[in-house]
Amino acid sequence: MISSTQAIDLENTYGAHNYHPLPVVLEKGKGVYVWDPEGNRYFDFLSAYSAVNQGHCHPKITQALVEQAQTLTLTSRAFYSNVLGQFEKYLSDYFGFNKILPMNTGAEGVETAIKICRKWAYEKKGIPENEAQIIICENNFHGRTTTIISFSDDSDAKKNFGPYTPGFIKIPYNDIEALKEALKQPNVAGFLIEPIQGEAGVVVPDDGYLKRAYNACHNHNVLFIADEVQTGIARTGDLLACNHEQVKPDILILGKALSGGAYPVSAILADDNIMSVIKPGQHGSTYGGNPLGCKVAITALEVVKEEQLAQNAKVLGDLFRTEMQKLVDKYDLLVKIRGRGLLNAVVINDTPESDTAWRFCLDLKENGLLAKPTHGNIIRFAPPLVITKQELLECVSIIRKTVENFIK
Repeated sequence: MISSTQAIDLENTYGAHNYHPLPVVLEKGKGVYVWDPEGNRYFDFLSAYSAVNQGHCHPKITQALVEQAQTLTLTSRAFYSNVLGQFEKYLSDYFGFNKILPMNTGAEGVETAIKICRKWAYEKKGIPENEAQIIICENNFHGRTTTIISFSDDSDAKKNFGPYTPGFIKIPYNDIEALKEALKQPNVAGFLIEPIQGEAGVVVPDDGYLKRAYNACHNHNVLFIADEVQTGIARTGDLLACNHEQVKPDILILGKALSGGAYPVSAILADDNIMSVIKPGQHGSTYGGNPLGCKVAITALEVVKEEQLAQNAKVLGDLFRTEMQKLVDKYDLLVKIRGRGLLNAVVINDTPESDTAWRFCLDLKENGLLAKPTHGNIIRFAPPLVITKQELLECVSIIRKTVENFIK
């Protein structure tokens, strides 16, 4: 057996240092729990950035993975498979879009949506070629590809990776007037938005903002593109975060929990009038739509429906914020709790440049709960959606105990 110390040393020696993980090594997972090589058990309150909504190693998803892996894993798109069409129909029926374009990762999904939006702009809207502009929001996080970092505010993700890709208009998040002004600029093709900004610290827009933004886009014949890679698949207490305001995006981007964390699967969903601009040879991926990923994703979505995970996220999310608000009211260390469903964050009483949230997460780990700062003073709490009320309240007790010890 490899020890935690050995595992960390191996990564530090042989791996690129592109992450700064919490110093804990995970060897096994089941449901809401993970274990390190020494046998210590932790509550997982990050869920692989919401990829493991269905819980770690869900038996039904694992069974589907094994069965398909023993049958056929990859054909590429040079040939048809007996699973891809079933997957596309299942997603079409599940989310209500005519067409599906499968990919692998969330960043690939965003890149695909950008390409589709631009091509639609030139071929359907009549914008002159190479002049399309897409509106994006400040403090966004859509991935780390070259195009995506071109409109990022994160200096770590952006600095020294230029030259950057043009064609983006940046506006403040949750500012409908700024959006309306930006829509007046020439050659606007789309508006790319996270319904809740996750990496920015679980920033929830004002009630009605998404609906007003959607209507403003449609008034200007501009595509409303929702990045629901993190917020989708029941995380916020509904199947999609956009559903809270009855908004159906023109282009929907899904990933992460689309496969329950068992395999990289993402998808771009749109109706025929948009997706039809993509023709053979214009976009693709060797692994995109592979039989293994398709079978896993179908099963992962079945689990969401069968186990009513959206409903559980809504009920327990309300409970979590209620209980956390009691701690915010009692302890000066905590400033605010915010979120929707089981995507939440607590703001620590310190500056974004501080390491207070990091140190607090280290203490949480020692008490049996794993979370990660998203900024120097913000901690995201996002457990698997299979968590029970009893388990959630136990986690609140761990957080309370950690606060009490931290301020001594």
